[in-house]
Parts: sequence; structure tokens; C-alpha cells
Amino acid sequence: MSREDAGSIYDGSVMHARLRPFRHRFVYRVFTLLLDLDALDDPARRPRLLARNRFGLFSIDDRDHGRRDGSPLRPWVEGALARAGIDIGGGPIRMLCFPRILGYVFNPLTIYWCHDRDGRLRAVLYEVKNTFGDQHGYLVPVDPDRAPGAPIEQRADKGFYVSPFIGMASTYRFRLNEPGEALSVLIRQSVPEGPILVATLDGRRRPLSDAGLLRMFVAHPLMTVKVFGAIHWEAARLWLKGARFHRWRAPPETDVTIRAGFSP
Repeated sequence: MSREDAGSIYDGSVMHARLRPFRHRFVYRVFTLLLDLDALDDPARRPRLLARNRFGLFSIDDRDHGRRDGSPLRPWVEGALARAGIDIGGGPIRMLCFPRILGYVFNPLTIYWCHDRDGRLRAVLYEVKNTFGDQHGYLVPVDPDRAPGAPIEQRADKGFYVSPFIGMASTYRFRLNEPGEALSVLIRQSVPEGPILVATLDGRRRPLSDAGLLRMFVAHPLMTVKVFGAIHWEAARLWLKGARFHRWRAPPETDVTIRAGFSP
């Protein structure tokens, strides 16, 4: 497998729109990396500027994901799949995330597309973090009758505290594609009163190369700092608008919630 198969850069934007009890919207330019987990550990398939489990201009560190103890990511994902009764037989797992830039990163959402050996997408794992240092995952099977190229539509009940301005009684609905030339992720969150939040992540594919990473550094030199700062800035604006505050809740005891079934 060539370096071109190892992953991609997606240059795009993230948008959040709060729908109730008042309107609040923001858009930020970002870039993300789509990475084959097996390629990450092969220096021949990884750009030189993308370090692995060490400091670099860009880096991917296992301590930021999965068990967050530095252990490999693939066994963690496969363990969650096994608990869901899904065996991908060593098929590819592709992770979408922000990289560390000069040693710093905050990933509100990391997505893993889990394929079997025949290339069929079997499940999606959503790894969610909050600004309190907590993390939780939602693993959702993919409809085996989904037409090739059709959007992936899934849902999960919220079980992990994220925003202090949205209560725990809510549901996520996901609509996303298998990343190709374009990346599209849409999340709708609803509470008992109705829809409360829409979030999107979009991007156009660029080759994962040293030249491509340098272009992203020039275009987004402080992106990972900006992501964390923007979360707090927008939270302050919500508080000033009168958003109701919900107290922190401890994460679930299990690290990944397994969604039974795939109906959206």
C-alpha cells in the first residue's frame, strides 16, 4: 500500500447553530486528517512531518485517543466492535481527527470508520471529549442494506456530559459520508422540547504529504489553540445570552456506549 493510501487532509470548516431558546451560530475554518490506523505505525507510509507518539510540528499521539494511556488504538476499537458483535477480520479502520500542532491538540470529536476485509463499512465509532478532560465513545452499526455511496444515517442517545448549556436528556442524529473527495458530517441534537443544535464539519480532500501539511500550517498556524479558545469564547457568549447552566456529570463507567441496531 502506498503513502497515498495512508490518509488525506481535509481543508474546510466547522459550523455550530443553536436553535433554542435563542439563535446562536458560528463558523470556523479548520483542517482535519483522515488516517489509516495501520499506516500510522509505518514510517514509509507516513509523511515525515507527521510524528508518531512524540513531539513534532504535527503529531498523532495514542495518549489523546482510545484508552488515553498510550496503548495502541486498533485493539481498543476492535474491542468495542467485539462487544457489539462485529468482527471486521482485520479490515481497515480510518480515524478522522485534529493532529497535535507543536505538541498541542483538543479533539471535541474523533470519528472512526470501521471496514471489514471486503471493504464494507460495518460500524462508526464517535469518540467525544469535553473541556473537563473527560471522554466517551458511541459505537453505532451501519445498515448492511445501505446502498453504496449513500449517506450514513445513525443516532445515539446522549450519555456523556459535553456542553454545560445542554442537558443530558437528548439524542444525537448523525448524517455523514464515507470520506472521498469531499467530507461531510452533520449532527443534529434534540432535547424533549425539540431540536436544539445543528453542527457540521465539511472539507475538500488534499493529499497527505509534507507539502500539504506545510500548507495547512501556514493557513492554520494556531488551529488547535483556536479550537479550544473558540469553545470557551462561544460558551461565554451563550452564558451572556442567558443560556441555562447544567452541572457537570461523571462519564459512564464503560468507555464506549454500544448502540443496538442501526435505525436512524
